[in-house]
Amino acid sequence: MAQLIVNADDFGLTPGVNRAVAELHRASVLTSASLMARALATDDAIQIALATPSLGVGCHVVLVDGEPVLRSAAIPHLVGPRTGSLHSSLAGFLARLFFKPGSRAAMVREIEAEAAAQIAWLQNRGVRLSHIDTHKHVHMFPAVLRPVLRAARAAGISAVRNPFEPIWALRATRAPSWIRMAEVLLLRLLQPVCMRIIAEEGFVTTGGTIAVVGTGSLDDDAVTSLLSSLQPGVWELVTHPGYNDRELAKVCTRLRQSRDIERQALQAVLNFPEIERVSFASLQPQRPLGRL
Repeated sequence: MAQLIVNADDFGLTPGVNRAVAELHRASVLTSASLMARALATDDAIQIALATPSLGVGCHVVLVDGEPVLRSAAIPHLVGPRTGSLHSSLAGFLARLFFKPGSRAAMVREIEAEAAAQIAWLQNRGVRLSHIDTHKHVHMFPAVLRPVLRAARAAGISAVRNPFEPIWALRATRAPSWIRMAEVLLLRLLQPVCMRIIAEEGFVTTGGTIAVVGTGSLDDDAVTSLLSSLQPGVWELVTHPGYNDRELAKVCTRLRQSRDIERQALQAVLNFPEIERVSFASLQPQRPLGRL
């Protein structure tokens, strides 16, 4: 039997993203959303989450390209010295983590502290968090994964996104970017280590995340192709719906034109009533994971 978590990332990014999340959940399409603690429309998203207990809400931990909860002095390796914002470049973040002498141990401590602060910031406002994941999937790197999981576990969270896309989903992706495909295939080499860490830290997860390679090009045909190929197990469909409005135009994101397309394309989920839609809250340790 196939079960699917339909999750919207970037909840809180703009009022238009929040509106799309609320509408798609009311339409029985979305089951889950990942909430950013310090985004433009976080307060609005929190009100939606509190008023919609049937929507699973996770903490979308932002360690790159965003605003931190902690002050700069507490996380000097994660923020720019002049701006106080998190570094915008993922490549730069990884270079500091892996190649800058003497910075890795400090960065790991700061990652755990900032993740804990973002989780607490949402929980203190009454949000009941069902899972943890990260902006730009940075928790697929083991040095990031473990401190994020430790912060989540301390806050009572026990479910995490499996950020790796299964081979069957890659094959079902229509007209993928070959550069993006190569990146995803290369990063899959990290999966065994990450799955071991997830198990060691006592977390539950899915069999994998689909539509990663198709991010930015998830139209009706793409959704239909992926769901037509869905394998038995529990999977997450990662999405980025929204409204391409004036507020979104103020945000630095490559996912601008695609948000309207995804919002409309996700209605195709309703064409697959045989697929049970669930949330991270339904995951149980004994539940078998999907086939890779």
